Amino acid sequence: MKKLNLLFLSTAIAFGMASCDKDDNPSTGGGDAGAGTGRFVIAALPQSAAEGVADYLFTAEDLESGTLSTAGNGVEQDGTYRYYTTSKNLFFSMLYGQGNPGAVTIYKLDDQGKLSKQSNFQSETVQAFAAVADDILMMKISRRVTTENSLWYKVNTESLTISGQGQINTAQLSGNGEMAHFSWLKQVGNKVFAPFFSIKGSGDALFATAYPDSSWIAVFNYPDMSLNTIIRDNRSSFIGAYFNDGLEVVENGDVYAWSSPFATSDGASFNSTKPSAIMRIKSGELAWDQSYFFDVSDASGGSYICDKLYLGDGNFILFMSDKQNAYASGANKFAVANVNTKSFKWVTGTPGAEDITVIAMNNYAPKDGKTGFIGITTTDGKSVVYKFDAGTATATSGLVLTGGTINSINWLPSAE
Repeated sequence: MKKLNLLFLSTAIAFGMASCDKDDNPSTGGGDAGAGTGRFVIAALPQSAAEGVADYLFTAEDLESGTLSTAGNGVEQDGTYRYYTTSKNLFFSMLYGQGNPGAVTIYKLDDQGKLSKQSNFQSETVQAFAAVADDILMMKISRRVTTENSLWYKVNTESLTISGQGQINTAQLSGNGEMAHFSWLKQVGNKVFAPFFSIKGSGDALFATAYPDSSWIAVFNYPDMSLNTIIRDNRSSFIGAYFNDGLEVVENGDVYAWSSPFATSDGASFNSTKPSAIMRIKSGELAWDQSYFFDVSDASGGSYICDKLYLGDGNFILFMSDKQNAYASGANKFAVANVNTKSFKWVTGTPGAEDITVIAMNNYAPKDGKTGFIGITTTDGKSVVYKFDAGTATATSGLVLTGGTINSINWLPSAE
């Protein structure tokens, strides 16, 4: 797994986060490190840790060289299955409680560039979250037909209070008698795009569907989260994957979406007949561009997209696998793809596919059109940040973490 009594949370944020400073130069967890001072925040799980022990957080000035060690270092997190995002100069560490309430811990950098805890509070577990305007929008998603409504709420990053909350009837959203389950959330212009997959929501085949060859994106108006429209298509299976962002907004406002045939009709095997592909929605439009379809299965010789990192200028690093797998954890090789030219090239210089055990769930790109940094752990226990070059389709080793597994890489700007 890649891996909020709302009244309580509202009170917790209003009082528990009141000491957080405001920053008018926002970052969204992968911003341009060259735009100002700050540090990279690396989350890693100590390899010697007993089962159930959580990540440690480290800061680094550079990803291209140097060594970090988990021995006696880092800021220990509370609980397993942590997920991370940033807004402005705040770093959010969010516990996935597997159905139980979990902690949300907020940090910022102090004057020495170290993480300083600003708040820690309990919340319900959420399955999707994203920075939208001046808020962090979060979604607690129902996966059972017996619970029709999914809950949304937003935390305003300036007032540090709950600025809105509501519910969406996800039992009716797909319009086919199944539940809609959002894979992620993304701000597109003044709206929120929420790709979802259709699930039966009952029995042993909870995430199975009778519609494995279709894709959907729910479009919501913001800030009231009223439904604007649903974008549908049958050229691919669903967009993204569980807890896995399948959308990217590029410089001209166009939206690109990746899909792989991860859908299952019986909960036991993959049944989609569609290829792994990238599709497009043109800037300002609320419909698929029917003239555009990038068949990545064909370009790769039969492989599947598991995740992506956008580098800028239409260049993506695609996380790939020769096996159908619904999670980014199934990826074990990489390619450079340009969505403007539909070019595809395998990356050299990474560890061999049989040696890769973990790829970090959050990775970093300065959006210069050519460079990306991805954390890779191998069977020998080495965990390294690799620098990817889109121009040469090569990767070279950089920062090394000893004694741990890199799970996340974020850029966090300093407070003003």
